[in-house]
Amino acid sequence: MAGKDLLLSSVVVKGLNDKLYEKRKTAALELERTVKELAVQNNFKLVEEIAITLDKDFLQGPNPNSKKGGLIGLAAVAIALGPEAGNCVNRLVPPVLSCFYDPDSRVRYYACESLYNIAKVTRSATLPYFTKVFDDICKLCADPDVNVRNGADLLDRLVKDIITESPNFDITKFIPLLRERILSNSPFVRSFVVQWINLLNAVPQVDMLKYLPELLDGLFLILNDKNRDIRKL
Repeated sequence: MAGKDLLLSSVVVKGLNDKLYEKRKTAALELERTVKELAVQNNFKLVEEIAITLDKDFLQGPNPNSKKGGLIGLAAVAIALGPEAGNCVNRLVPPVLSCFYDPDSRVRYYACESLYNIAKVTRSATLPYFTKVFDDICKLCADPDVNVRNGADLLDRLVKDIITESPNFDITKFIPLLRERILSNSPFVRSFVVQWINLLNAVPQVDMLKYLPELLDGLFLILNDKNRDIRKL
């Protein structure tokens, strides 16, 4: 607790822990200004410690409001750093991904929003986490909460944009996961996977015909799906 008070002002700590979104947002904006000042001073070590504190003292606690505050706080750090955020992506992305499985649907939703804002800044620097991000979004697209599904869909669109603009995307590591997920019985997951196959097929540097045999079993299952909309995909 002492470390948290040292790195973050009492106003920011109180605001990030508040149950009201407006107060968490205000605290995040204050944190963003602080991180910008640290970046100007090239004090990235302290910025990293702030990110660690947000994970340890907010995201890893039992309070849903604190988790929401930690999530918006990590996004604020990324936004404040701008292009430099890619250098500390290991302190930003994994903590947010851990919240994708939170029992509170609002925490899961804010995790989608947080990662969206982080990835929007870090872009290709998030690629080392791509398979994990894909797998988590794949599961969230079938979430029982419609707001979480919508948040996951928005995040998925951004990830697709990042992949299509990244010449260093390694599809060979992705195909096994795609092959596994295409066998799902969930219509949401099946739709999600087929959309990804269509996207990759349209990317010039990706030869999907090479990997088609590995996906045929799943594609045939989809063709036999009772849902007409799924078959049309």
